[in-house]
Amino acid sequence: MEQNAWDVTRELAAFFDEAAAHVPAEQRKVLQVLKIGEEFGEAAQAVIGATGTNPRKGRSHSWQDVESEVCDVLVTAMVTLHRLGVADPAALFTAHLEKTAARTLAATTPVPEA
Repeated sequence: MEQNAWDVTRELAAFFDEAAAHVPAEQRKVLQVLKIGEEFGEAAQAVIGATGTNPRKGRSHSWQDVESEVCDVLVTAMVTLHRLGVADPAALFTAHLEKTAARTLAATTPVPEA
């Protein structure tokens, strides 16, 4: 049976917490949030490489590399919610997504004329 992404990221979070048990809990949280930034930087680097906008490096990445790096950002963010101690990260994310989508999509709905 296939595990869902939240179950897998919970396992990853537990693994990382165990591996970093020597680091104070509060510091682990901070470092995990910073990890999102690191992964985003790798995604940005891949975009630069895929577009060839660094004349010194040229086209060093593909758009598939970009996709992979963006997936790393998502996985890292999901792991972060677990490591921050969120009781139900999936529910928190779903509620946040729904609120964000409603707000954003409402902006595209035409306002009825009076």
